[in-house]
Amino acid sequence: MSVELDHILIPARDKLAAARLIAELFDVPWSQTGVGPFAPVFLNEGLTLDFDQWEAPLPQIHYCFRVDDETFDAVLARIRAAGIAYRSRVRGPDDRQVDTAYGGRIVYWNKPDGHMWEMLTVSYARRGGQT
Repeated sequence: MSVELDHILIPARDKLAAARLIAELFDVPWSQTGVGPFAPVFLNEGLTLDFDQWEAPLPQIHYCFRVDDETFDAVLARIRAAGIAYRSRVRGPDDRQVDTAYGGRIVYWNKPDGHMWEMLTVSYARRGGQT
């Protein structure tokens, strides 16, 4: 059997607001209740993001999602419509630009809860032959 990530816990100050925002940006279903104390976002057939209520301070965690070009355009349009600041570099100013240096498109933003959210169309981490 291959190894697949099934779910991941995401700490949030307001788990419902955070789950709702990510579900709306990616246009996927979510629920206010799930197994245990979580607000799940059903990202795809095999991966659930379980938002959990935490007290501050929250660790800043990096989450990266690979999407096709059509999904990238749609999510970026929703990021813009929501007025969420975004940038072309992992760190740096919110320049409202998209990075194209790695053969695809990449964008970063920090809502909700200061986490570093990344969306890309080509995996730069798998350039060595893995796809």
